Amino acid sequence: MSPTDPTSLHSAGQAPFAVVRDDVVQPFQLDSARVRGRFVRLGPALGSIIAPHGYPVEVATLLAEGITMASALASGLKYDGIFTLQTRGDGPVPTMITDVTSDGGLRGYARFDAARLKDAGAAAHGPVPRLLGAGHMAFTVDQGPDTERYQGITELTGATLADCAHNYFRRSEQLETAFMLFAEAQADGSGVALGARGGALMLQHLPTDSPSGSAESRDRDEDEDEAWRRAVILMSTLSPNEMLDPGLAPTDILYRLFHQEGLRIYPPKTLAQECRCSRQKVTDTLRMIPRDEIAEMSEDGVVTVTCEFCKSAYAFDTAQMDAVYAERA
Repeated sequence: MSPTDPTSLHSAGQAPFAVVRDDVVQPFQLDSARVRGRFVRLGPALGSIIAPHGYPVEVATLLAEGITMASALASGLKYDGIFTLQTRGDGPVPTMITDVTSDGGLRGYARFDAARLKDAGAAAHGPVPRLLGAGHMAFTVDQGPDTERYQGITELTGATLADCAHNYFRRSEQLETAFMLFAEAQADGSGVALGARGGALMLQHLPTDSPSGSAESRDRDEDEDEAWRRAVILMSTLSPNEMLDPGLAPTDILYRLFHQEGLRIYPPKTLAQECRCSRQKVTDTLRMIPRDEIAEMSEDGVVTVTCEFCKSAYAFDTAQMDAVYAERA
């Protein structure tokens, strides 16, 4: 297989597909080690999410990592709805929320305390203890009102979000998982983030579905375990620059790393910034709140509600608020 020829990129029984370099999840498989993998790279989508907020670079970088990690984790699940990654801690960034729809829509935001962020200390401690502090990270899959939500929770343990993911899989899923995660924010001269790039590579060692106990099965398991260790070592040779470089196609990177491991490339899935807020949703929310409480939000006779995800502002004057509550009656 030629890594630079889009017509060669296909899995058995599938038509060829084109190379996608940015805002993409690239699924793959390593037959030698029973490994399922995902390569994620985000660029313009992160810029669309981050730019409206005016985040400091370190907050933008953390949020970019969160969105990239959520994209990788969500891509390994079969669901029809929304995958949410949320962190809550006692640090300068007490809340971070990112979500990914099954159609590839991304959004996210982070709340931060500017004064505490300035006094957070040296970066050597790692972004999790320094920015998030002690707390937890939760993964939620919501497929609508008629289905039961799935939620996994893990403590904010380790220096990085990738460490937290490793801890979750080791303790909760009991599935061997290797995870690499990088992000880098771009800023203006004053240190305000204008965008970011993020990349993730996830390997998961799938359990065998064959009977065990025989000498043949033990030999097979040993071979697969060795192949898994080799895949993780190969994965570790990937640099942040390679992972984030839009000039390198994800398929080229995977071929360079794993071309001797029975690599199968599958069709990519594109991702994009997509906020689900709307004037109608804001109207429905306002209608649930007593009007005397809403009056406290009024400024010069106008109530303005701003979406925390995309910063879209929805303004309601007195006549429009009358209409909101007329429908409630």
